Amino acid sequence: MAKSLLIITRQAPWSGPAAREALDIALAGGAFDLPIGLLFLDDGVFQLAPGQKPTNLEQKDLQANLQALPLFGVEDLYVAARSLAERGLAADGLSLPAQVLDDTALRQLTQDYDQVITL
Repeated sequence: MAKSLLIITRQAPWSGPAAREALDIALAGGAFDLPIGLLFLDDGVFQLAPGQKPTNLEQKDLQANLQALPLFGVEDLYVAARSLAERGLAADGLSLPAQVLDDTALRQLTQDYDQVITL
């Protein structure tokens, strides 16, 4: 059986290549039917904020990649409650549904996966 992989994405979509790389890894793993979870933590929660205009910053829009996650079998999406609160975002206003986890649940989540990658 394939080992499960949790990808923790901590970077805002406009702060460099890390956000895109995290999504690329998730999509590639999903294409090979790996059990993948994706956790949006710290500034990574901004990837789920609607209404972004990345072209103003001469960046590529990640929304198409995010919307493709379920098509590639990546359906286990998580977001840190503390990160949302610190950045003034609400779970019901995100561009994709994600399970909101408190700090205790986050610690348990990392234990539930065989491998963890942080970008």
